[in-house]
This record gives sequence, C-alpha cells and structure tokens, in this order.
Amino acid sequence: MTESAVDVVGIGNAIVDVIANADDAFLARQGLDKGAMRLIDQPTAERLYGEMGPGLECSGGSAANSMVALASLGARSAYIGKVKDDELGRIFAHDIRASGVMFESRFAAHGAATARCLILVTPDAQRTMNTFLGASTDFGPGDLDAGLVGKASVTYLEGYLWDKPAAKDAFRQALQHAHKQGRKVALSLSDAFCVDRHRAEFRALVEHDIDILFANEAEIRSLYQVDDFDRALQHVRGHCEVAALTRSEKGSVVVRGEEIHVVDAAPVKRVVDTTGAGDFYAAGFLYGLTHKFDLARCARLGALAAAKVIGHFGARPETALKPLVEVSAKPLKR
Repeated sequence: MTESAVDVVGIGNAIVDVIANADDAFLARQGLDKGAMRLIDQPTAERLYGEMGPGLECSGGSAANSMVALASLGARSAYIGKVKDDELGRIFAHDIRASGVMFESRFAAHGAATARCLILVTPDAQRTMNTFLGASTDFGPGDLDAGLVGKASVTYLEGYLWDKPAAKDAFRQALQHAHKQGRKVALSLSDAFCVDRHRAEFRALVEHDIDILFANEAEIRSLYQVDDFDRALQHVRGHCEVAALTRSEKGSVVVRGEEIHVVDAAPVKRVVDTTGAGDFYAAGFLYGLTHKFDLARCARLGALAAAKVIGHFGARPETALKPLVEVSAKPLKR
C-alpha cells in the first residue's frame, strides 16, 4: 500500500446549510414539528427561505461537516459531492475550499438546483430541518473520483446518500477502489429513518464491506431491530473491524472484536445547537484513527470535537480544533 495523499475523503449529499434563529410561533405558523427533519420540494424551499430570518449560509451535509472538522483538526481531508452550476453551488464550493478541504467535483450544467437545508434553531437548541436534496441525489459513478478514493487512508460514506440506484453503484465502486488499494472504508448510518429504509442493505454492507461504522443509539438499535442498546452492541460486534456508537450525554462506546471502550461525553457549558454533533465526533475519531491513536483516544477526540460544535451556533468550528488533539491525550474530565 502506497502512502496516502489525504487522510480522509468524504462522499455525501452536497448541501448548502442556511441556519437561522426561530421561535416556536414561527414553527407553528409554518406547520413544522420542532426537532424533526423533513424533505421538501424546490418551491417550498424557496418560499420558506424567503420567510426565514437572517441566516448563515455555508457548505453543509453530514460528510461535508466531518471533512471541514477534520481540516480544522489539522488533517488532510477531501470531499466528493454533486452541486449545480448555480449561486448556491458556487457558495458550496467556495466555502468548503476556504475551510481547507480539497473539493474538485465538477459543477452539473443541467438538472435540479443545488441542494439546501433550511435549519431553524429555537432557543432550546432544538434544530428543525427542511431539506431540498436537489442535485445531490443525482450523484452517480460518473461523479466519483476513483483516483482520490484510492489515495485516501479512509473513505467516509454518508448513509443519507444511499437512496438512488446510481448513488449505490457509486458507493460500491468506491468500496472496490478503496479496498483494492488496501484502504479503509467508513460508513455513517446517518439517521434512524434512513436505516429503516435500507436496513437489509445496510446490514449487508456492515457485515461484508465496511471497516469502520458510525452510529448513534437510535440508529444501531434500528439496524438490528432491538430495543436495548447492549443487545445491538452484541449484534454489531465482529460485523466490522471497528464500531463507534454515540449515546449523546452518555458518551460513546467503541468496539473492536473483544476490545471495548466506554468513553464519557466531554463537558460543555451550555448546549446551544446540536447541529453537527455526530459529524464532529466522526471527524475527531477518524483523525485519531488515521494518526494511529488508540481507540479510547480516538473516542475522546471525537467527544471533544462534538462538545465544541454543540456549544455554539452552526456546524462549523468557531475556532481551530487542532488544540483538541493534544487535550485528547488525557482522560476527559466530567
């Protein structure tokens, strides 16, 4: 295996996040369920965007958030995703490159507009997401940079993208390219509803193709259709090389064969916005893994990164995350 050109390349739905404050009354007027995520069409996206308050616009999507956090930690990260040659597509490309992430995907000349996620954050830190997936869901084998995948230590796949046949074909090709070069492949289950749609396929991927799995408690219980976290943990043991399972304020559990680590959540003074918590955990964990940290330290760095992002507004680092790498060498303090 040759030396990697990048530490991690992420593949996922390329989405422009528009994040704004809102109160419960605004959600009620719009008929929105607080804390939920719904898919919307382009006319609805344009109407809601016009009625929202002032917002922060930045490149988004789960895997993109992780790649930006990795760059802030000091890793070499890259991203592959589909955007259209329109205003939001250009915002996406400029923003993610300015964050230190390699992004060389071609703009689509035709088809749906660039995806956007309109995120309304209420004073209790709940996020209500309205997502128009647009061009991102047209991702297919022709959009895959196989050479980049073959040069990355880890290819990180976003479960949200596993919907259309073309995207599935692209994922399978990415798996083949990565493993042919002796690289690792990671998968985020993304959302329990996503698992519900693709349970059988996700199980097969985890058991036969994926090296590193990221899931929260709801997602891993959904994957194995059990009500108890410990039962889900026993199911996933041995199905992939490493499983990193997050449990919000309970911290995370990491398992590799007979090896198991229970790691506390990192302290945070005040939870402001939970957007990106799982994405940043994955970033910290993958930084540690690609820099040969032991699994417990990987999980500590993931916890520290997650604590940083939920302590402020939006899914982007307010300050560089790199100092957390040194902090992660020590046990977390409650």
